[in-house]
Amino acid sequence: MTIRQGSNYEPGSEGGLRGWQLGVLAAGTFTLGVDGFVLAGLLPAIADDLSVSMSTAGQLTTIFSITYAVGSPVLATLTGHWDRRLLLGGGLALFLLGMAGQALAPSYAVMAAGRVAAALGAAAFQSNAYVMAGMLAGSERRGRALAAVTAGTSLSTVLGVPFGVLAGQWFGWRAVLWVITALAALTAFCVPLLPRAHVPPTSMRARLGVLTRPAVLMVLLATIVVLAPPFLLISYLPVVLGMDGTEGRLVVILLAFGLGSLVGNRLVGRLVDGRGALGVLLVAVAGLAVSFALLVPAREEYGAALAVLLAVGAFQGLSITPQQHRLFVVAPDVATVALGLNGSAIYIGSALGAALGGVTLDVAGASTIPAAAAVLAAAGLALIATTAPERRPRTAATPVDTAPTGPAPAGPAPAGPAPGQPRPLMDSSPSTAAGSAAACTARQRESGR
Repeated sequence: MTIRQGSNYEPGSEGGLRGWQLGVLAAGTFTLGVDGFVLAGLLPAIADDLSVSMSTAGQLTTIFSITYAVGSPVLATLTGHWDRRLLLGGGLALFLLGMAGQALAPSYAVMAAGRVAAALGAAAFQSNAYVMAGMLAGSERRGRALAAVTAGTSLSTVLGVPFGVLAGQWFGWRAVLWVITALAALTAFCVPLLPRAHVPPTSMRARLGVLTRPAVLMVLLATIVVLAPPFLLISYLPVVLGMDGTEGRLVVILLAFGLGSLVGNRLVGRLVDGRGALGVLLVAVAGLAVSFALLVPAREEYGAALAVLLAVGAFQGLSITPQQHRLFVVAPDVATVALGLNGSAIYIGSALGAALGGVTLDVAGASTIPAAAAVLAAAGLALIATTAPERRPRTAATPVDTAPTGPAPAGPAPAGPAPGQPRPLMDSSPSTAAGSAAACTARQRESGR
């Protein structure tokens, strides 16, 4: 299967998107991630301003999660033949409208409606960002392309917590939402500079039949069991460590978790491309299980807990990209729908982990939560290990041929760098997203001449 590329697809980018183009996608996932992480720190101010209880304000997170989980696969199914660029721009536009509505919300009902709109926009953007990056990259560099986009989310875990707490205290929660709206607008401004990309038409029956494929179901189940253990712990980390939610040491530990996630994401692309997605995933889940077990004795010592949470973040950073890569392999013809379902599985896994953490806390106490997370991660490792491993020869025949039409092979284009030289177009570092805005502005000026 090939992706039809528009006339604005630049020479020299045949092996995938350029670095600044991946930066645009990473900037989008960063913006969506900040929105997700920042809300928890703003809930007290939102509840007070809208005259609702904290528990009612907390339902805003649930509203977003449910809307995203349901909307992501539905949108992917209904828009399977659309230009990916249109879906990226439209998703960001809907997201920023939802955020602006929340920033202006005079009541809780309007705020909730804004969360629904923002969730639908996020669902439209996020799955298609991974589809565009992964499909245009080709099988040999797909891991690095997916990791580049995921870097935006990883960076948001580092910046989201302090940004939400500090900016909310200094400027108010509405100002924070306006900043997120502005970030979405800047990213949307750059989307027209991405290449047009159409996935060849797939029948509605095939798209609706994704969940009847055992291989897809096993990968989605793996996503749930991979995400549940970290959220089982992180959701109740203050009580596990015996720290107050406003304590500075807790913020440092959460930042260490986010930094570890960045490190894991920085490594995962090349590991997946070189070692295979399944092997990297097994190492990541095994590392999570061991880290959770180590936290049982380490939770009472600040330095030890800090080191363990850094490791937890790193192993979690290694766990997301392999799942996306596996879905490209097992469902190449309906990757958009499969990745949309994977987004739903991520939210289901996080919600399941938080729920299991609450049950564990009520039944056995906070001290048993790390052990429960370790057991759940070990069970997930056993489940993933028993699934059929991906065959690398099939990966080479994946759905995308990004080479020019003609007798040339579908490998790296001759116009690209010589073998052994680094190719900047798949840089998965967060700096890719940071530098994309300047590149977009310059290209907009050139296109206007």
